[in-house]
Amino acid sequence: MDTPTPPVCDYEGSDYQHSFWDAGGRAYEDAVEAIALKRLLPPKGEFMLELGAGAGRNTNRYANYQRIALLDYSRTQLEQARGRLGASQRYLYVAADVYRLPFVDGRFDGATMIRTLHHMAEPALALSQVRRVMAPQGVFILEFANKRNIKAMLRYLVGGQDWSPYNPEPVEFAALNFDFHPKAVRGYLAAADFSIDRQLTVSHFRVGALKRVIPLPILVRLDALLQWTGALVQVTPSVFVRTCAIGRPGQRAEGRALFQCPACQTALPGADHNLTCEGCGRTWEYRDGIYDFRIKDA
Repeated sequence: MDTPTPPVCDYEGSDYQHSFWDAGGRAYEDAVEAIALKRLLPPKGEFMLELGAGAGRNTNRYANYQRIALLDYSRTQLEQARGRLGASQRYLYVAADVYRLPFVDGRFDGATMIRTLHHMAEPALALSQVRRVMAPQGVFILEFANKRNIKAMLRYLVGGQDWSPYNPEPVEFAALNFDFHPKAVRGYLAAADFSIDRQLTVSHFRVGALKRVIPLPILVRLDALLQWTGALVQVTPSVFVRTCAIGRPGQRAEGRALFQCPACQTALPGADHNLTCEGCGRTWEYRDGIYDFRIKDA
């Protein structure tokens, strides 16, 4: 019997890209996140793992990487991403649970998790899986929703919310939607053998009134000027952290191995077809350019 993993937030069937980003009035957030990513990404890389890729909003921003694996739990999100990006050999589309990553150890020299950790009931477990599939010295860029932001502190001060933004424990403000304290996230990363290289604060002006009154280019420029303050204090709703995979020497994957069975961790040879595990007998589907490693009966 499969060992149960924490619950997963599933965007199956959602039009999230259109409703939240394209038509949701979030051009400011998208623009400042693009700036943060540009500042944190290394100048070049071989194989990037984009965790929580969704419909591929950020994928084109990883132009310095030779190949990109887009991972999301929702197959329909990956179908939308494939529709946007195409069937190029540069892209690998994988439906899987972040708590059971279907890749061999040390396969990726780069990874990102943007607007995804906030759906993790067990962030430390998720980050340990990310570290497992990272090569030594690989660059991992994490974005997290910050509970110790200015708006939360003000609401707490005037009695507008009952949870403290200063408590290091995560707050679940909606089902499978968490805000995290920066100190707690730093602890999760250290426990998973990631060292922090740089921190940027993002979305300093995420206030509806400001976005309606101040022209977008001005807001974006002001945010860009302030992002460096993340090295000193983190009080914005979004924080970007660039880390390096440390410890565990000699784990970089060799040869052509890519996938492993998420149920029993046996290496899976081959590609571009259904994959049958020699260890447990499961068959993992490959259909319309998307690998499906989700364990639905766990």
